[in-house]
Amino acid sequence: MAKFRGKYRIESIRAQWWNYGWNGTYFITICTKNRNHYFGEITNRKMVFSSLGIIADILWHEIPNHSKFVSLGEFVVMPNHIHGILLIDKPDNPTDKGHAPGVDTGHAPGVVDTGHAPGVVDTGHALYLPGKTLFQNIGKNTISSIVGSYKSAVTRHANRLEIENGWQAGFHDHIIRNHAEYNRIENYIIKNPQNWNDDKFNN
Repeated sequence: MAKFRGKYRIESIRAQWWNYGWNGTYFITICTKNRNHYFGEITNRKMVFSSLGIIADILWHEIPNHSKFVSLGEFVVMPNHIHGILLIDKPDNPTDKGHAPGVDTGHAPGVVDTGHAPGVVDTGHALYLPGKTLFQNIGKNTISSIVGSYKSAVTRHANRLEIENGWQAGFHDHIIRNHAEYNRIENYIIKNPQNWNDDKFNN
């Protein structure tokens, strides 16, 4: 998926300058295998869950119970994908104990807290670009571990109940950079079922 509402890119490749365990707000999109409609269908512009869709919805609500310092923004389960906002807000930000070379802030490189929505950051400053191996998704409470655990949980429950299921490898992520962008993405998620006829995932 190259664009968000024709304007905002949803990056499918990890940003090499960013540690996905840092405090921040992330727009996540997870797709089913071959974009099959495993989660239900849109009827009268509203999502009607299948059995798997109910599982997917319930387990997304459970993410904060299994991932410490993670809270949920708006999210929606659609017929063949999930959009959701995840907020990481650790009281002891990993970057506070040691900056990356050339970084003199207590946050992520060149990133400052806007003071708007929790975890929303503004990357209006210059960015330090470390090597690819410096910032990897290692350990708990990174975006990769959170999404990976969620997908595995849905799969386990579906297999136990013998419900057909499958995920597309990986997921799309976008680091939300400011309050205005947060509001745009939140509004997009809320209206996703209403706009299903024009959705790029509708196949």
